[in-house]
Amino acid sequence: MSNCIPIQAMLKNYFKLLAVILFFVLSCKKKDNSTQPPAVDKPTTNTQHINVLTQHNNNFRAGLNNQETALTTSNVNTTSFGKLFTLSVDDQVYAQPLVYSSLTIGNDVHNAVFIATVNNSIYAYDGDSGFLFWKKNYSATGMRAPKNTDMTGACGGAYQDFSGNIGIVGTPVIDSASQTMYFVARNIGNGRFYQYLHAVNIVNGSERTGSPVLITASVKGSGDGASNNTVSFDPQKNNQRGALTLVNGVVYITFSSHCDWGPYHGWVLGYNASSLAQQIVYNTTPNGGDGGIWESGMGIAADASGNLYAVTGNGTVGVSNDPTNPLNRGESAMKLVPSNGTLTVASYYTPYNFQFLEDNDLDYGCMGSFLIPNGNIFFTGCKDGNIYVLNKDNMGGYTVGSNQIKQIITLSSNSNNHCQAAYYKGATTEFAYVWPENDQLHAFPFDRASSTFNVANELISSAKGPTGQSGAVLSVSSNGNTAGTGIVWAAYASTGDAEHAVSPGILRAFDANNVTNELWNNSKVSSDYAGTYAKFSSPTIANGHVYLPTFSNQVVVYGLK
Repeated sequence: MSNCIPIQAMLKNYFKLLAVILFFVLSCKKKDNSTQPPAVDKPTTNTQHINVLTQHNNNFRAGLNNQETALTTSNVNTTSFGKLFTLSVDDQVYAQPLVYSSLTIGNDVHNAVFIATVNNSIYAYDGDSGFLFWKKNYSATGMRAPKNTDMTGACGGAYQDFSGNIGIVGTPVIDSASQTMYFVARNIGNGRFYQYLHAVNIVNGSERTGSPVLITASVKGSGDGASNNTVSFDPQKNNQRGALTLVNGVVYITFSSHCDWGPYHGWVLGYNASSLAQQIVYNTTPNGGDGGIWESGMGIAADASGNLYAVTGNGTVGVSNDPTNPLNRGESAMKLVPSNGTLTVASYYTPYNFQFLEDNDLDYGCMGSFLIPNGNIFFTGCKDGNIYVLNKDNMGGYTVGSNQIKQIITLSSNSNNHCQAAYYKGATTEFAYVWPENDQLHAFPFDRASSTFNVANELISSAKGPTGQSGAVLSVSSNGNTAGTGIVWAAYASTGDAEHAVSPGILRAFDANNVTNELWNNSKVSSDYAGTYAKFSSPTIANGHVYLPTFSNQVVVYGLK
């Protein structure tokens, strides 16, 4: 027995030592991994891996995902389709959610969803399971996102276009090759305003080299607010409202204003996607005023050659008594070509009654406009209730007393076109869709031979639409032109006027080939309700899911139950 006592003691001490070593190893491992993305259980395999890397799917801004294989006109109904889960965030979502599929995070591959909020925060979620990969706030040190109350002169000091924070508003853009997201975050500190362009790694949210970049700009001119024949960018008064655009290695950022609080101008600024050096500075009205790029939150369109297509709101037209001078281009559509550090107006269209539009606050550039894919048509709209169909390469210029353009489609005078239009190509018919406020959902058949729309055969939904001064935002999904797969998705404020109020929202789905046939909406089943409407933030359809942004601090995910 005397020989057993030391052996027991040795074993006891051995196991104590082993326990201490094991605890130390596990603690170090936990510490080493604390800054890495968490390990994630792999969700049920999703056979779809479609990217939505920019607002409205691509630079045409047509809002069509034609590679959706799960959702059809047969299964999008209250029995088979509905709310699956929610993605919680810290504030309102003005930016459209983006999707990067087959992204390696941790030890697995995921369909990732990225959400930006007006609190300057970005969230990265698993789009199939709802697991949070990472979140980060990008307010500068010692600063915060500006609020609507900080815009002291907007709307006479009663600015309600925003109800709180005004941080990240314009939809970011993602470069697939470098896995980099670009966005603009607004800041205020010590009473001064700043806007920064950020470039971050989408795997973990870390800033890329050289990011962020303080946004500044100036041009020669005698326009509103000029000093010493120089017009300078104002980070407080210039509203970064539209989605960012990435084309040919340049990130383009556009600006409008806050409630026409001047002096302000429309700006297009271009930054090298790799170095973040500023390459392009363009001002829409350097010798005048206003000319903001609004487009109901959509990004400016672009073609593969890098030409940009933009529409401006109220502002100076021409120089002195010459409205054809391209220097000042308010109330106009433009084809812009990069040249020598700026943009050149290669073609434009200005309505002949631009002065009437100007005098009555009937902005041309209010509607989200898009290019018809594989064609030459630029689909635009105005607060006057008209749709203006333009040849993108020969827009029509300005002619006294008439509009020399492809086509004008006249809606109701109350259809002020604060909305985002969309497009779909079916097996036999192509459509453009628009749903303005105080109007109904319109589907216009497109005749490719004449590059015009067959208004006589338009389809109109009987569904109750948005009211006030905020129309619907539209997206379309389909499996190519396969019959029974085309769906128009529409989000808007179900009651009230979302222009100046946070209002309850609704999401509706229609047969894209026959919009008189409503398939589903999220008011039919109480558990499908999403919350308040996210103004100018269209739903994202990807990989069998519909990602609906809201002002209720969440993105709601719908899909097949």
